[in-house]
Amino acid sequence: MSAQETVALVLAQAPGPPQDPGGQGEDFGKSSPLGLVLLIVFGIAVVFLIRSMTKHLKKLPVVFDEEKANAAAPARVKRAEAEQAERAEAAEEAENSEDGGSAKPPPAKAE
Repeated sequence: MSAQETVALVLAQAPGPPQDPGGQGEDFGKSSPLGLVLLIVFGIAVVFLIRSMTKHLKKLPVVFDEEKANAAAPARVKRAEAEQAERAEAAEEAENSEDGGSAKPPPAKAE
């Protein structure tokens, strides 16, 4: 045999079994009863989460109508929007007064 044939024969041989199988001993791939219990608990939790989510999604309207949303808004939200509009008007008037227009004081807050 030549040297090339010997090298090819050595490289083509399958390696022997390793001394340390890397944690894949006798019990590798087997689960314990604790694993089954844990999977069942997770399954039950997922079922309850899905039920809760469906209940919340059923409460949502199919179409979001702006007029109905404004009518259903609490009074404090409406008051906040009104105050914001007043501030915007006051800022507009302040800009106009800087341009030479007459300045009005901002409206007093009624609480």
